[in-house]
Amino acid sequence: MKKLLALILLASFSVSSQNSLEQDIVDIEDKLIEWRHDFHQNPELSNREFKTAEKIAAHLKSLGLEVETNVAKTGVVGILKGNNPGKVVAIRADIDALPVTERNDLPFKSEVKTTFLNTETGVMHACGHDTHISILMATAEVFSKHKDKINGTIKFIFQPAEEGPPPGEEGGAKLMIKQGVLENPKVDAIFGLHINSQTPVGVIKYKTGGIMASVERFVVSVKGKQTHGSQPWSGVDPILISAKIIDGFQTIISREARLTDEAAVITVGKITSGTRFNIIPESAEMIGTVRTLDSNMRIQIMKRMNEMAADIARAYGGSATIEWQNNTVVTNNDPELTMQILPSIQKVAGEENVQIMKATTGGEDFSYFQEKVPGVYFFLGGMTPGNTKSFPHHTPDFKIDDSGMLLGVKAFTQITLDYLNN
Repeated sequence: MKKLLALILLASFSVSSQNSLEQDIVDIEDKLIEWRHDFHQNPELSNREFKTAEKIAAHLKSLGLEVETNVAKTGVVGILKGNNPGKVVAIRADIDALPVTERNDLPFKSEVKTTFLNTETGVMHACGHDTHISILMATAEVFSKHKDKINGTIKFIFQPAEEGPPPGEEGGAKLMIKQGVLENPKVDAIFGLHINSQTPVGVIKYKTGGIMASVERFVVSVKGKQTHGSQPWSGVDPILISAKIIDGFQTIISREARLTDEAAVITVGKITSGTRFNIIPESAEMIGTVRTLDSNMRIQIMKRMNEMAADIARAYGGSATIEWQNNTVVTNNDPELTMQILPSIQKVAGEENVQIMKATTGGEDFSYFQEKVPGVYFFLGGMTPGNTKSFPHHTPDFKIDDSGMLLGVKAFTQITLDYLNN
């Protein structure tokens, strides 16, 4: 009889304890939204997230976590040890903003201005990293109140420069790994999420295997011969050559890439050339990106771009070379770990709201963490339910619904607890 009573009391305590955890998650929503508005209003570019890092570190210290700052320049890492021994889980959020001038009418819109690559621009959290920071801060606070439920250790990684460090600098996940973020204690698994402006609030999307593309940054340097704008025959026009090269690049995708195997993209995002309306300049520079989801396609596309740029420039009397920089590899969700955490996600979102997605040609340097330890990256809905017009990421009109963030806290909490306690 005593044994039965003890079991009943233990079960009652367990239910009560779980209810307490769930209530703490619900209760943190106001803070979650307040943090997000503050970060959104005060964005900072990659490797320059000084005030952002200060706020994160102060919060983690207030929770009693072990806190390390200046990781990969401006990153912050918090460590929370549970009451019982076990594995080590890392949860990651990116913290940098973009050189985008916000066009929203939000009461907390960004008015920050800066100079980026010699161009005057606004600064905006145009990819939702402000929500990622806030979700992870809230998750840390919830767990700090329930160390008795944690069998192991949780490492909260606030990563700078996900969008890429400034030219000539190191940064992002690569530098964090180089500085040992996955060691001391050694991480067994890592989880991350990305809010999405075109997925309804309440929905979570996932995929096993490759979920996001590898990202290459390229710079094409075109050389011509300067002359008077009225006498193009006496020079070599690098602007014309650039236009032909761009046109040629697109035929690699439309006529050479096996798009039935995987998606691929070539985009030129910036062209610089010339000083006056009546001078054909000596040189031009194009900067862009290549996105691939297959390693063989990646190699072939880069090879053809090198050949095509040089050959087209030569045909018009000039020359062209390409410099390459790899920004990310394929974000590759560990199949076994993905299926292991799927019931956790379904539990908090409802099975009908957890959907399999196709791979996206967006890129994520979370992929570098996944090269070292098993990891899963998933997408969180941030579009207002019933909205028929949402704007893509990295645009001035990008907008996220605050109500989407709490599910992120629930997902991180459930995934982490289930992984550590099972």
